Parts: sequence; C-alpha cells; structure tokens
Amino acid sequence: MKKQLVIIGGGPAGLAAAVAAYDAGVRDMVVVEREERAGGILKQCIHNGFGLTRFHESMTGPEYAQRFLNEANARGIEIMTNTFVTDLTGDKQVTCMNESGVFTIKAQAVILAMGCRERSKGALNIAGTRPAGLYSAGTAQKYVNIYGHLPGKRVVILGSGDIGLIMARRMTLEGAKVECVCEIMEHSSGLRRNIAQCLDDFGIPLYLEHTIVEIRGKERVESVVIAQVDKAKKPVAGTEREIACDTVLFSVGLIPENELTKRAGLSLDPRTKGCVVDGNRETDISGIFACGNVLHVHDLVDFVSEEAEVAGRAAAEYLIRGEGERAYLPTVSGENVTYVLPQRAEQGKDVKLYFRVRSAFRGAVVRVETGSAVKTYKRIAVAPGEMENVTVKAADLADAHDIKISVVREA
Repeated sequence: MKKQLVIIGGGPAGLAAAVAAYDAGVRDMVVVEREERAGGILKQCIHNGFGLTRFHESMTGPEYAQRFLNEANARGIEIMTNTFVTDLTGDKQVTCMNESGVFTIKAQAVILAMGCRERSKGALNIAGTRPAGLYSAGTAQKYVNIYGHLPGKRVVILGSGDIGLIMARRMTLEGAKVECVCEIMEHSSGLRRNIAQCLDDFGIPLYLEHTIVEIRGKERVESVVIAQVDKAKKPVAGTEREIACDTVLFSVGLIPENELTKRAGLSLDPRTKGCVVDGNRETDISGIFACGNVLHVHDLVDFVSEEAEVAGRAAAEYLIRGEGERAYLPTVSGENVTYVLPQRAEQGKDVKLYFRVRSAFRGAVVRVETGSAVKTYKRIAVAPGEMENVTVKAADLADAHDIKISVVREA
C-alpha cells in the first residue's frame, strides 16, 4: 500500500494533525489507530475542563475527541482502527498488523502521534508484597469510567499528577474513601486548578515530600507505610506511618511511547523523552514529524491540538512543496528551566517556544536571550506542573547564535 501521509495514532493529536493536513491540501492519507475507536485517552476522561483554551467552553474528554472525529469524518479522512503498527523505518515504511494480516504502507511523510503511557509500580522499587489492589491511576480510571468497576473502597494515591488528582475526586464521588495523596517532591506535579477542585474541595490531604516505603498485605492490600523524605528524596527514619487501605493508585509520571521512534533511528531528547524537532515539529529525518504527548507530555489537550496542527500543516507543506534549505538556531535551557521545545528554531520565522520550570514560586520573570537582544516577560506564578510558552519574533533572531530561556524571581 502507498500513501502520501501516514499518521500513527488516532488520539487528539493524530486527529488534529489529520484535519490540518487535509485543509492544507493533502488528500491521500490514513490514520492508524490500535484501539477499536479513535479518540485516545480522552474516551475515558469523562470529567469536564477540556476545550477552555481552544473553544472557550468546558467540555468532557469524549466531547472534545468527538468534535475532532466529526471534523475528520466530514472530510472523509480514512481512519484504520484495530490496527497495530509494529515497525517504522527511516525511509518511512510503516508495518502494520490487524485481523486481515500483516502489511506495509510506503509513505512519503509520517506524523508520529502515539501518545504516552503511565510509569508503573515496577519502576519504583517499593518494598513489600505484590497483592491485589495495585493500579496505575489511568487503569483505575478506565475501570471506573468505561467498565463501571470500583477498584476498592479505601484508597491511597502515590504521586500528584493530574490523573491521580482527578481519580482522587472520582473515587470519592463513587463512594470510596481516599485517605491521602503522597507526593515525593516539594510541590505537586499537577495543575493548580486540579489541586483545588479535586483535593481541597473534598478535604483530601496532600502530603508533600512523602512517599510509600512499604506495601503490606498477602492476597489484597491491607495497608501502606508512608514516610517523609529528605532533600535527597531518601526516607527519613522515624517518620514512618501506617495507613490502612485496600487499594493503591500510582500517578508517578508519563512516558512518551517512543519504541517506534527508536526503531526508525530518530534522535531523542533525554529531558523530554521525545524526538528532537524544529519549529515545524519535523524530526532529524526529513518527512517524519512528531506531535502531542509522544513528543513531550502536555498538561492540556488544547495545547496538544495546537501542536498537532502545526505538524499537520508542515507535513502538507513538505509533501506539496518539498524540503527546502533552512538555517536553524538551537534553543537552550537556562536557569530554572528543565527543557525548551522545539530544540531548534528556524531563522527568519517566528517561533512559539514551550518550556517547563524546575521549581515553583510566585513573582517570576521569563528572560529570553537572543544574541544581543534580551526580552523579559512577567508571570504571576510558575510551577513544574504547568507548561509555559513564549513567542520569539523573527526580527529578534538576526544576530543570535541560540535562544536561551531562563526563569528568575522578580527583583
């Protein structure tokens, strides 16, 4: 099979990229989705709060996904569901498998939109037994929202990522008792609005700089032991406390699904765990683009859609006009900045840069250094759990060798 454009992943990123590529002139394309329905993780996110930035209205996850699915269907975009991509090569051959068998699609351009997966308990090295009742927060969300099964009645949540915070509220609304949320860092990794709406509004305690040091129980979880941690994130002796529970949910980070990316030989950024890309979201292999959570983990699906549309339009331009000569500037993470994306910006074009800070504080100043030019932008507050962005104008890049972003306290 031959296609101009293959989009791997039919979640919010893949659908938005497909619609944008179609509107930019590409007709010969296919979206490959491994699940039986497109929509990605949004299908199980039945809470509201989606679309506030993009559509200026509060939508549930399925509503947000359906809006883009309707757009794709209205354009007649082919979506191949129940189809698993097993391999991707550097020359853009996509090997797929479904009930019909194994087949290969030869593409002229590929957009990676595979999303991310949850980090599991196995990556944490927690002492104790392995009884029933241990779930990742996303798995518990699927059980409750899709299948209607309540995983347990007394819950302890490790990690304060957004899924964990949302599941604290969801489990409470379903009649369970959430004993606490433990976070090993000195700040939450979730959105501030989720802390307020999911924990504060329900009186659920958040223990910062705490972690689970032992899980107890034989057939089923019976209790966990939590302890305070020091600056090196090691448990402090004498601070242990046992909490009775029958369920433990883990919300300890997301990992971009980059197995196919590695097979294709694409370069990965050790900080974002995703591809190294330019402002068009093009990787270091010409004609392969990446967007959404497979590129870097987003807080809001609104930003996923925005980024996917950039990749979709760029893929269309690549297919229609071909690859042109471009000059790039590297982006640099300065003081209190974990990463900047894209990792390289094209000279002569405006670029919107996304970045995350290392620590949370109020009264922040974002410094953008481009050669001799330095521009500053004030922020009321910054936090690692909330992605920031700033737009750099092409005129400011005239004498620049790189673009450096730092975040400092307001003097």
